[in-house]
Amino acid sequence: MEAWRVFATVLLAVAGIVIVLLTMAKTRDRTNATSGLVALNGAISFTILAVLCVLTLTVLAPTVAWIVVGGVGVTVTVMLLAS
Repeated sequence: MEAWRVFATVLLAVAGIVIVLLTMAKTRDRTNATSGLVALNGAISFTILAVLCVLTLTVLAPTVAWIVVGGVGVTVTVMLLAS
């Protein structure tokens, strides 16, 4: 396993956990959703994050992996600044 893959996956996971929590909070606040809908959105977000982490750790090309990490980082930054 290459070191850059592990580093990229760790960065993706840290930013991803924040984005999962922000997604759940925004679902609850904006739609006055029930706890079931909030949990469903959290589960969907976490599943997408897990798939991206596994792909980054195993098969994605370096350029694509770093673009995904950067995109998630920018998304988290924008969501934090907008809230």
